[in-house]
Amino acid sequence: MSLDLFDITLTYPDGDTRLTALDRVSLRVPAGTATAVIGPSGSGKSSLLAVAATLITPDNGRVVIAGTETAGMSLEQTTALRRETIGIVFQQPNLIASLTAAEQLQVMAHLNGRSPRHARDRAEHLLAAVGLTGQADRRPHQLSGGQRQRVNIARALMNEPAVLLVDEPTSALDHDRGAAIVDLLINLTRERGTATVLVTHDHGHLDRVDHVAEMVDGRLRTPAPTR
Repeated sequence: MSLDLFDITLTYPDGDTRLTALDRVSLRVPAGTATAVIGPSGSGKSSLLAVAATLITPDNGRVVIAGTETAGMSLEQTTALRRETIGIVFQQPNLIASLTAAEQLQVMAHLNGRSPRHARDRAEHLLAAVGLTGQADRRPHQLSGGQRQRVNIARALMNEPAVLLVDEPTSALDHDRGAAIVDLLINLTRERGTATVLVTHDHGHLDRVDHVAEMVDGRLRTPAPTR
């Protein structure tokens, strides 16, 4: 179940003209692989992620998520697709201070209509998968920065997404913790068969991904295998 972007153009109003954020961008990310998107600030990386997440509708082009064409979908349909098919790992974990690690995940399952028993079991399973066995009942202030990011990743996987979109997961971590988070994401991509896009400024971990694509002034250079 791949992520496919075809000839995407996205513009924003800029006074009397329009600013081009994405200029005929195409990208294919097969299931079970990870593509890193690099490039300077303002190059279009965040816009690319927002379009892939169906948070923004492009001016032109096609977005196909796990075989589903998003063009013509209603707001309700894209919301359901996002909830059921896309996992988003935000740059900052933005965990709810009053909830435990397990409860952060259970909220996602509740939004998708899962039973409380199933949600608790799956939350504990995912927390164990990201290396947080025994931490299910800890609240954010009781966790380190790296542990909070792991909860963030587990939360994104709660509804078994086909596509995983990751925004700068190592920006607030030192090199070793950042490397551990990237390794975790790559391992989860392989194990769960997700099509993963990793937006990053950190070039130190690029040897871990399958492909690297570079954004320059809204244009995407063709991804090339890293190994």
